[in-house]
Amino acid sequence: MRAAPWLLCALIPIGAVAAPSATPPGSLAVIAGEVLDLKADKLDVDIQSGSAVLEGKVSATLGDLRVNCAKIEVKYDQAPNVRWAKGSGGVSAAMRGIEATAATVEVDVQRRSVELAGNVRLSRGKGWVTAERARIDLGTRHVTLESVQGSIPVQPPAR
Repeated sequence: MRAAPWLLCALIPIGAVAAPSATPPGSLAVIAGEVLDLKADKLDVDIQSGSAVLEGKVSATLGDLRVNCAKIEVKYDQAPNVRWAKGSGGVSAAMRGIEATAATVEVDVQRRSVELAGNVRLSRGKGWVTAERARIDLGTRHVTLESVQGSIPVQPPAR
């Protein structure tokens, strides 16, 4: 599961959105050359408090990364740059054959951290790891898993 932490680290761009000047029509932003597309049944924005909530069949796509959940809460500054985001209601993410699920995912942009919590499961092919919580420090790319178990296939040595 060596590539599994890479998927978790890839979740941060969703929480670090800053809308550029050349955003394609129908898209929220372009991040590192990739278009960020969001879909939801409902969007509620409170400009005064700098918060927004996307609810109902929320889907975010950034290049090969797809994230789905029931709700995303966002806190942003005046720029508007997202400072914090939390996805809940059964989070699932997939990218290049790696799949992750959790009850929630929380992104703290200032701390450059991502935390998945509640029945976290990472899988790729026949390999899988479960944990109650996964924390990722994006600056150091250090991943910490709590209450872990899993199965990682090992190839027999070549003769």
